[in-house]
This record gives sequence, structure tokens and C-alpha cells, in this order.
Amino acid sequence: MDMLTGEQIAAAGLTDWRKLAQGLHARYVVEDFSTGARFVAAVGEAGDALGHHPSVSIGNGCVDLKLTSDDAIYRDDAGTEHVVEWVTQQDVDLARRITEIAADHKVDADPASVSVIELGLDTAHSATIAPMWAALLVGSAEAQGHGSPSDEIRDATGRVPNLWFGDADEHETPRQRFHIEVYVAPEVAKQRIAAALAAGGTVVDDSNAPSLTVIADQDGNRGVVCVDVSAAKKD
Repeated sequence: MDMLTGEQIAAAGLTDWRKLAQGLHARYVVEDFSTGARFVAAVGEAGDALGHHPSVSIGNGCVDLKLTSDDAIYRDDAGTEHVVEWVTQQDVDLARRITEIAADHKVDADPASVSVIELGLDTAHSATIAPMWAALLVGSAEAQGHGSPSDEIRDATGRVPNLWFGDADEHETPRQRFHIEVYVAPEVAKQRIAAALAAGGTVVDDSNAPSLTVIADQDGNRGVVCVDVSAAKKD
């Protein structure tokens, strides 16, 4: 099934869901664990009917859901097809059904609270170093390039954050090469950045804002606030 573009996801009008990194994410507020378990059971039945299921986590007062397809088709500029992990129509269809189930169970969505953490490592040798990181983070060579046409390290079980490799030139002087990427809902990006600045951070690059805003701490270590602008609902 073809992967969906950000514009197609935005056009779907998924009020409870936000596109972060590779998937659709939702958080539903529940009064207690039993309420969350009943809601998840109903979601499971809906997934059975559609032949597709979300990743689920029941936390303290909330149920977190992630929808993504591990067999999405991506076509590069040359027309070559790649099987990737991304959002497809089946994710959109199930997201709509879950929104209906949430209404039936009287649980409210809290879309502004969803967040995803990924690791970034700048390197000129991703193909060389990726096997070591796949072994260290996941313990499996299959994690290299899983769901991606690149050398990115992805754990199929979601136990550890994704590690992607950014292009970097050769250099001799040591510098920061690791950074954390924080994917947030579009409506909270400014608030998250403002909070980081109030805590002593500094914006060092906002040339790609609001998609990417690079913030440094007092020691110069950098993190990036990421927003999938293309998949955000237009006012």
C-alpha cells in the first residue's frame, strides 16, 4: 500500500491524532487502568476486523496509541520502490474507527500531549558504523535499515528510540555529533521552545522553523524541536 503524503494525512482531518516522525500518534485520558483496558480491548477488536493494529501503551491515566504500516511503499525520484515504515490509508481508516470507539467509551483525546524522541548522529560513514549501533541498541543486524531505505536503526518492537544518521563532512576537531530530536504536536511547539529558552536554552538555528528549531543548552549541546508541518491541519 502506498505511503501517504503529509498533505493527504492533513486532509483526512484526524482530530484525535498527530503525525510525528513515521507514524500517527494519539493519547486518550482514562480514569483508571480498567477503563483503559476496556478501551484497548475494543480497539483490538476493531483492529481484528480491519486486519491492522496499533502499538499500545497503558500508562498512569492514559492510553497511548501509535499507528504505522511496516509495508508502506515509497518511490524515490528514480521511480524505484522501497518498502518502508510509514502511514498508509489503513492507518487512517483505523484511526477514524478508534476515534469513534473513544467516543463510545467516553474517553477524551489529548492530542497536544503526544511526543516522540529520536536520536540523531552526524557522520560521513553511516554504512560503516551502522552495524555496530544496530548490535548495541537492538542486538540484531536486521535493525539497520528496518523500515527505511537508509542505514537508520529501528527496533521493530519499539523498545529503543530510532537512531538516524545525518550527513557530515570529514573533520578532525571533536564536536557534538549526537543530538536528540523531539517530535511534538504543532500546537505546542512554540510553548515547548519557550519553556526550553526560559530554562536557559538558546535558539541556534531556526532557519527551518517551524519544522525544525535547533536549541542549545548552556554547555552548547544541541537538541531539535521537530514538527511535521505538512501533515498539520491548515486553519
